[in-house]
Amino acid sequence: MVTGTPLHDSPGAVPVPPADAAPRAGSVHRTLEILEVVATQGGASAKDISDATGLPLPTVYRLARELLDSDYLVHIREEKRFELGYKLHQLGVSLHQQIGVPRAVRLEVQALHEQLGLAAYFAVHRGSQIAVVATADSPTCPRLRPIDFGFHEAAHATALGKILLASMEPEQRILHLDPEPMPRFGPGTITGHDDLDRQLDVVADRGLAWEHGEFQAGATCVAAAVRAGNGLLVGSVAVSGTDERMAQDPGAVEAALRATASRVSRFYRSGRTQQR
Repeated sequence: MVTGTPLHDSPGAVPVPPADAAPRAGSVHRTLEILEVVATQGGASAKDISDATGLPLPTVYRLARELLDSDYLVHIREEKRFELGYKLHQLGVSLHQQIGVPRAVRLEVQALHEQLGLAAYFAVHRGSQIAVVATADSPTCPRLRPIDFGFHEAAHATALGKILLASMEPEQRILHLDPEPMPRFGPGTITGHDDLDRQLDVVADRGLAWEHGEFQAGATCVAAAVRAGNGLLVGSVAVSGTDERMAQDPGAVEAALRATASRVSRFYRSGRTQQR
C-alpha cells in the first residue's frame, strides 16, 4: 500500500529553518510554483520540481517540507515523489461554496444558450477578478477559449471584462490595466487607455458591453451586468458566436441578454443564492 510519509523519512531532506527565521523574498511565489508543478504533473519528484521551476534542490526540499507540515503536500515514500495534500481539497471546497452557481442561474444560462443558439456564460466578479462559473455551449456553438473557470485575464479585450472595468472608478481602473500599449489578443483589441475609457463610458450607460474580434479573431461577444439590490455589480451574463452569426440580429441578442440579466439580478436580490 502506498502511503504519505513525512519528508524527513526520505534521504536528502534538509532541516526546516527556525520559526523565527526571516522569510526569504519571493518564498510565497516559489511555494506556489511547487504546488503548480505537482498539480500539473499529477505528482512530481524533487528533481522534477527543480527541473520545472529552476529552483535548487535544497530550496525545493525546504519549501516542500513546509508544505508537508501544513498538509498541502504528501510525500509518497515508495515512489519518491510528492502529491497534493488534503488541505488543498478543503480550500477547493471552500472556493466552490463561495462562488458556487445556484441551480436557477445555471438554468438561465442554459436557456439563453438554447434560445439564441450561442455559447452562453455567467461570470462572478470578485474584486478586480472575473471567474466564469457557468457555461452552456455545444459543438455547433462552442465557447470561447481559453475562457473557463477562473478566467480573469484580458479584461480590456473581453465583454465580460469591460462590464467589470466600467463599474470601476478611473483611479481604480488604471491600477487594474496594463500600461499602454495594452496586450493585443485579436485584430480588434483596444490597446490605448483613452480609447478604452470612451468605450467604457458607453458600457456604463447601456449596461451592455460588446467586443468584436478583440479577444479572438472571427468571434464576437456581448455581456450584460448583473447587480444586487444595493446596485453593486455581482457579475455578468454573456453570449458569444462567430462575427457572422452575431451580426444577423444584434437587437434580438441584446433583448434576450438583458432579459436574462434582469432575471438573474432579481434572483440575487431575493437572497435565495444559497439554494442549489
